[in-house]
Amino acid sequence: MTVREFIDHHYLHYNSRELRRAAEGWEAHIQAGGKMLVSMAGAMSTARIGRILARAIDADLVHAVSCTGANLEEDAFALLSGSEYEEIPDWRALRAEDEQALYDRGMNRVTDSCIPETVMRHIEAGLLEQWGEASRSGASLLPSEHMLAVLARPDVQEHYEIAADSWLLAAGRKGVPVFTPGWEDSTTGNMFAAAVWRDELPHHRAVAPGTEQMVKLMRWYLANNRAAEGGPSVGFFQIGGGIAGDFAICAVPTMIQDLKMEDTPFWGYFAQVSDAVTSYGGYSGAVPNEKITWGKLAVDTPKFMIESDATIVVPLILAWLLGD
Repeated sequence: MTVREFIDHHYLHYNSRELRRAAEGWEAHIQAGGKMLVSMAGAMSTARIGRILARAIDADLVHAVSCTGANLEEDAFALLSGSEYEEIPDWRALRAEDEQALYDRGMNRVTDSCIPETVMRHIEAGLLEQWGEASRSGASLLPSEHMLAVLARPDVQEHYEIAADSWLLAAGRKGVPVFTPGWEDSTTGNMFAAAVWRDELPHHRAVAPGTEQMVKLMRWYLANNRAAEGGPSVGFFQIGGGIAGDFAICAVPTMIQDLKMEDTPFWGYFAQVSDAVTSYGGYSGAVPNEKITWGKLAVDTPKFMIESDATIVVPLILAWLLGD
């Protein structure tokens, strides 16, 4: 039995039905000629989402990514040093002293996985050279463009472990733009700030700030929606909440309300996988209909809200779409 057959047969109600309907809506959107942006919060890269997201990108199911700086860099960390990660099966039982012991060994914990600091410092050396070159030439690049440039270097490529598991490499192959709002809230963002502090970099302009990334995203959106031709506009699949999703989805109201581009189409599909509870006031848990009031979605936009664990749900949806 294929994943699609299993889901179609068993996922009939509640969150499972919403999962199936979200997959069906995504497929219909793509078949109609639409494009899809995926936003990623949380620690999806450390959860190895790249193993299936890379395939989805290669299959033209994903056409843009908005993610946190952590998801960007942790895909690269896993690419170069995933075999050195340590799993912590009893992570809920760790004492403060156990955490200190991990820190002393240079192991940075992400829930049940520890990332060795050595790979971070290995990446830092290449990034410092890349940022320096951009500073001297006057270039302002996306954080993802800098990372891909480093990963393309032969001395870095020789350390690749499983390139097929990297969604970032897939994005580079397919020309899929990767936007990283709030990038400074990441290990590599901290490295960049420290380099400017030490005067190793002359200024901050080598990395495109959030507002510059927003302009790039809006231009991408306008170039990729098909509403003017009677087709669909761009779809939005949100994994988790936070800035990765909130930043990207604001591209449409920015164009409509601030730029007075009133003919800009709303997002043409929306699905969110989140375990946030709306009654707690968390914006990341806002139900899709609430986004209508902010000029992001239309009344007739296909909308899906899956209240579950993204590390379980997202691979299933992508497997359904890929025909596994």
